[in-house]
Amino acid sequence: MEFIVQFIPLILIFAVFYFLLIRPQQRKAKMHQEMVNSVQRGDNIVTAGGLRAKVVKVVNEYDVEAEISQNVNVVVIKTTITNVIKN
Repeated sequence: MEFIVQFIPLILIFAVFYFLLIRPQQRKAKMHQEMVNSVQRGDNIVTAGGLRAKVVKVVNEYDVEAEISQNVNVVVIKTTITNVIKN
């Protein structure tokens, strides 16, 4: 019985960490993944590097081709997209 009583504080600390840190981070990562997967042609995006661009083409599941200026296209890795502005 004394053994269990000693571990109750550790279990409570783990529960607090789970609900205050781990679970919200997992939810945020899931929302980001859904946002990145929903990117389509015509959407305006902001990358982690601060570039604003318009999606010209979704190349594959990892890349999109984006226009950063008139007739200037770059390939952007989808995971670096931080914000999507739907049109």
